[in-house]
Amino acid sequence: MANRSIPPATIYDPRPCFLGEGPLWHPERQQLFWFDIVEHKLLSRVGDETFEWAFDEYVSAAGWIDYDRLFMASETGLWTFNINSGQRDLVASLEADNPITRSNDGRADPLGGFWIGTMGKSAELAAGAIYRFYKGELRTLFTGITISNAICFAPDGAAAYYCCTTTQKIMKTALDSDGWPVGEPSIFVDLSAEGINPDGAVTDSMGYLWNAQWGLGRVARYRPDGTFDMAVSVGGIHSSCPAFGGADFTELFITTAQEGIDTPDTCQVVVYCAKTDVAGQAESRVLLD
Repeated sequence: MANRSIPPATIYDPRPCFLGEGPLWHPERQQLFWFDIVEHKLLSRVGDETFEWAFDEYVSAAGWIDYDRLFMASETGLWTFNINSGQRDLVASLEADNPITRSNDGRADPLGGFWIGTMGKSAELAAGAIYRFYKGELRTLFTGITISNAICFAPDGAAAYYCCTTTQKIMKTALDSDGWPVGEPSIFVDLSAEGINPDGAVTDSMGYLWNAQWGLGRVARYRPDGTFDMAVSVGGIHSSCPAFGGADFTELFITTAQEGIDTPDTCQVVVYCAKTDVAGQAESRVLLD
């Protein structure tokens, strides 16, 4: 797989996001959803038709339950969200009694669980955690997280990946047959020597991990052994999270952000798409019980 390259990503949706995150390709609807965390918005596009929903709190990540409903994470809870009516119903509270934190990165696992990370609204040191919701139970997995990111899973469900961006290390943990972590996590990729900040991540059908790297304007692909394979260039400096989609899952959608950029009008802080020669995989359905 060495010496491969993919053309730079191009603009998929021109609506700017202050903090774009959580792209999700709904496999039944063939529709992309994503969030602007700071603006409290869920956005979507299918073909030339665009959609937007506003909320009264931070929203950041989602999975899909069925054709009409998403499983959505906010700063205070986990919710079902009806795409057609806009109705939101609480499933479980998520640090609702802690005004310092909000939800951040999240993704469904192969068994139908949903992993969600939290963080301080001002990135307070070690204020966040990573949780898993599975069949009605919300359990804390990891604590002391400053900026939760890179949550994704090996295609066979045997391992999960995650990171605290400030450590500049992507971690890997083995999972048991019910999808719960076992043993001590290990370092999958150590980016600290290069000063690279890992953000959101997704795995493809071959088990390679694609990581958006904040401040570098790229998504880097790592082999299952953690070695670097290649990178896709993204016009937005702050590439924040990738997701595979399209009819054959060879389109890589990438959110970006203008947070922390002094002159965001000079940066294309929108949603991008790159056509890859590698197939991703459909996001798993979230099981409520």
